[in-house]
Amino acid sequence: MNIPAELRYTQKHEWVRIEGSKAYIGITDFAQHSLGDIVFVELPEEGMILKAGDSLGVVESVKAVSDVYCPLSGTVGEVNRALIDYPEKINQAPYENWMAVIEVTDPGEVDKLLTPEQYEETVKNESQ
Repeated sequence: MNIPAELRYTQKHEWVRIEGSKAYIGITDFAQHSLGDIVFVELPEEGMILKAGDSLGVVESVKAVSDVYCPLSGTVGEVNRALIDYPEKINQAPYENWMAVIEVTDPGEVDKLLTPEQYEETVKNESQ
C-alpha cells in the first residue's frame, strides 16, 4: 500500500497535498484499490465554496459509487478536467491525479488531518 509521507489524509480516504495556501485533493491508493476500475468521475465547479466535510465530487467504479469529501474549507480554484475523459488515471496513479485544488480559507484545519502514520493505522484497521 502506497502512503506518501509528504501528504495528509482523511478517515474517508482522501489525500491532501498542501502547497502554500492551495490544497490538492484526491483519493488514496487504498480507496482506488477498494473501488476497483474507476469508470466515471464527477468534479466540483470552479468557484464553489466548500466547508470541510462537504461533498467534493463522486467517483464511480464497476463495484460502487462513492462520494469524495472536501477535507478542508475553501474555494475550488481548479479541477482536473482530464479525469472526465480518463477517470482510470486515478487507478493508474492516484497521488498524481488530483481531483480538485482548493484555496484554503482555514489553514488550522490542516492540523485535523491524519498524518501518514495515523492513516496507515486506519487502513490496517479497515483491512482486518
